[in-house]
Amino acid sequence: MQPEPIMTKKPKEMDAAEVVAYLKAHPEFFNAHPDILEHLKAPGMARGNGVVDFQQALLEKLKTDKSNAQRVQKEIIENVRANMNNQSRIQTAVLVVLEAETFEEFIESITQDLPVLLDVDTVNLIIESTSKEIPFINQSGIRFTNQGTVQKWLGTGDALLQNNINGNEELFGPGAGLVKSHALVRLEISQNTPAGIIAFGSRDPEAFQPNQAIDQIGFLAQAIERCFRIWLDI
Repeated sequence: MQPEPIMTKKPKEMDAAEVVAYLKAHPEFFNAHPDILEHLKAPGMARGNGVVDFQQALLEKLKTDKSNAQRVQKEIIENVRANMNNQSRIQTAVLVVLEAETFEEFIESITQDLPVLLDVDTVNLIIESTSKEIPFINQSGIRFTNQGTVQKWLGTGDALLQNNINGNEELFGPGAGLVKSHALVRLEISQNTPAGIIAFGSRDPEAFQPNQAIDQIGFLAQAIERCFRIWLDI
């Protein structure tokens, strides 16, 4: 004899009264599960008191979803364009620095050309003072400061980006009043030269922000470090 088939019991389906009772007992159900509205055949516009316009709720949800998607898409496109623009600026800045034919032109390219190329208001080279004789001690365009300044500003980090600030005269000299945001990047020329910083200052209080990546200006700083070593024959 063949065994009798096992009969599976179908789950009981809720009737309309039970669905209504459940929704009344859980008035926030559709707020918690708005995606369900897309699968409902909702009534049209409200005809009287107590009639919930599900169609309008579904329409508003779709509008919100579309608006959010468009906003995210716009932000992504704007970020990509900004990154490409910044990358192009950095590449041009590196080429200009490399094209200098004298050490004086090299310093001028940093302090005079880079602000225009990078769309900032000022770029300063800050070198800690030292008793050692170094070849660029009398070069204009370089700001000298007390030993320990780099440690004070950067600590053990390689960079510091701050927004909504008042520019510091120690870093930007007479132009400090213009600076409302800055990016400070460590310069490590060699073990035999003083510590330094290349400081980018902008009058735009949001031009530099703490959460920004520093890979591009960090690359520019590394290129400048190598140029220093070439010019100083280190």
